[in-house]
Amino acid sequence: MKRKITLKQIARELEVSISTVSKALSGSKEISEDTTQKIQAFAKLYNYRPNNIALSLKNRKTKTIGILIPEIVHHFFSTVIFGIERVANKRGYNVIVGLSNESFTKEIINMEMLANGSIDGFILSISKETLLKQDYHHFHATINQGMPIVMFDRVVSEVDCDKVIVDDFNGAVKAVNMLINKGCENIALLTTMDYVSVGRLRTQGYLEALERNNIEPNSDLILKINDSLNSADHLEFLENEINKFFELNPNIDGVFAVNELYAITAMKVAKKIGLKIPEDIQVIGFTDGVLSKHATPTLTTVSQHGQRIGEQAANLLIDRLESEDVEPDSFIVNSNPKSDFIKLVIETEIIERESTK
Repeated sequence: MKRKITLKQIARELEVSISTVSKALSGSKEISEDTTQKIQAFAKLYNYRPNNIALSLKNRKTKTIGILIPEIVHHFFSTVIFGIERVANKRGYNVIVGLSNESFTKEIINMEMLANGSIDGFILSISKETLLKQDYHHFHATINQGMPIVMFDRVVSEVDCDKVIVDDFNGAVKAVNMLINKGCENIALLTTMDYVSVGRLRTQGYLEALERNNIEPNSDLILKINDSLNSADHLEFLENEINKFFELNPNIDGVFAVNELYAITAMKVAKKIGLKIPEDIQVIGFTDGVLSKHATPTLTTVSQHGQRIGEQAANLLIDRLESEDVEPDSFIVNSNPKSDFIKLVIETEIIERESTK
């Protein structure tokens, strides 16, 4: 009997990338005919079957949803999972969670693994490496084989599917307006690199708020932080980056950070260099996580309502699976007249605490 082989093993045996194997097996025109034939012949020899083909059988339903997230320790993603599971269980579905760890390759492997005949559809947030590569072939292949996808938070227009997003732009506008109304004149922005759509939209909101208040943006007050500094192994480097930034800009009296980690680290650095919060410097973060509630002082933050996002994503996917009319709650709905896909935009709210006056 021929042994079964995985996507990863084919890539290793033929000395190509997992992405190349995945594309070749799905018939992508990006891969040369010679390479495609070689990969497909090898796969056939070792009895390889793309796992998600099993789910294209119309009569087979597993009543299980696959969730794919970039990281598990982030409070936002854990609340989204809670919301998904809450709705799924009410509607008679189970969930399985996969983790990409912000890796393009792991995202492909996890989708292959989860789509092994044990799930009916995916709810996912795209990894940072996939966004950087702008390679979405694995999403297209999954959808083309009859498995629906709902994207949340990190989404891309290149993939046609239902989506649930946070109103990142207006959330940032609200946060910066609050700092201005509380007397801040030199507001710094701590943000990510632009290829992450969430950070880009929050940066645009920061700039829009300044413009609406007739404040000239100052590029010196914007710190774009490399994503590699976001892990626990690099917190010291993150502190050093923010410390240098504060030293170069001693007039900063307000900080808007696009995530909780940057905001908490900014408060830590500010206290270390002798600044009082909120008397000398006021800070607002994004994502109302555990750190925001228990920091000293507690952090004013923009709440994303992760549980609501999860609940809406689960309803969209299950409605799609069961071919029912979608009736979302009273959130903003953007629909594309060229398709029946739905984008739900969840409004944010500011939770005011001790880091602002």
